[in-house]
Amino acid sequence: MSTLSARKIDLHCHSRFSDGRLTVAELIDRAHNMQVDVLAITDHDTVEATEVAKAYQATQSRPLTLIPGIELSTKWHNFEIHVVGLNMNIHDELFQKRLLQQQASRDERAQRISDKLAKAGFADCLQDAAALAGDGQITRAHFARVLLNRGVVDEMQKAFDKYLGKGERAYVTSQWIDIATAIRWISEAGGKAVLAHPCLYDMSTKWLRRLLAEFKAAGGHGMEVIHGNLDPQRRQLLAGLCAEHELQASAGSDFHMPGRWTELGKNLTLPPELVPIWHDWDLN
Repeated sequence: MSTLSARKIDLHCHSRFSDGRLTVAELIDRAHNMQVDVLAITDHDTVEATEVAKAYQATQSRPLTLIPGIELSTKWHNFEIHVVGLNMNIHDELFQKRLLQQQASRDERAQRISDKLAKAGFADCLQDAAALAGDGQITRAHFARVLLNRGVVDEMQKAFDKYLGKGERAYVTSQWIDIATAIRWISEAGGKAVLAHPCLYDMSTKWLRRLLAEFKAAGGHGMEVIHGNLDPQRRQLLAGLCAEHELQASAGSDFHMPGRWTELGKNLTLPPELVPIWHDWDLN
C-alpha cells in the first residue's frame, strides 16, 4: 500500500443503513475502484454498517483499512449540527444503549414528518419511507424519495425546498441531543468527535467561530476541513479556522450515491500544516 501521506483517506460517507443509496458491499467496491485506502462509513445515528463492511472486506484482495464511524444529529441554538464519531468501540454497551435513545428520536421525527405530509395531502408516507430505508435509519432523504417516486416533485431537492426543509410544511424540529452530549458519547466509547461539514450550515463566519469555540470547549477533537465539493476559498477558510481553534483536521466526501455532487476519495488531501485526525491511529 502507498505511504500514509499519499493514501486516499475518506472519513465520511453513507450506506443504505441511513440515507446512502449503495449497500455496504457496493460502497466497499466503489472505494476499491476509486483507490481509497482508508474509509469510515458514517451513517446517521447507527453503526450497523461497520461489521458488515469488515466481513465483506475480508473477502477482498485489495487492502482497505476500515475505521468505525457514525454521524450523530445534535441541536445547537436553532441549528441542527452533525457530529461525526470516528474510531469508537462500537460494541461498548453504554454507547449502544445511547444510540437506541437517538434512534428513538429519529423514529419519532419520522412519524411527525409523515403526519405533516398527510395533512398536506400525501397519505402513508412513513410506510413508503420505511420500505425504502429497509433495515436502516429513516431520514428526510427517504421522504424526499417518496415524494419523487409519487411524482409530487421532479427532483429530490425540490422535496426539501417545498416540504421538508426548515420552515416548510413538513419540517419537524427534532429533539436531538446537544453537542456536548454527542462529544461525550463518542469520547467515552474511545473515539474522536469531529464537527461535520462546517460550510453546510446556514450561518455567518462569526457564528461558525462561536460554534467551533463551543465545540472545542466541550471536548471536540476535530473538524472537517475538506468535505463534499468545497471551492478553494472555503477550504482555505476552514483550514484557518481549524488552526485558530487548535482542532485536528478531518476530510470526508460525504458520499451518498453515484452521480451526486461528490465522489468517494476525491480531492481530500489536507493542508500539510494541519494535524490530521488520524495522526495517532495505527492505519497499517
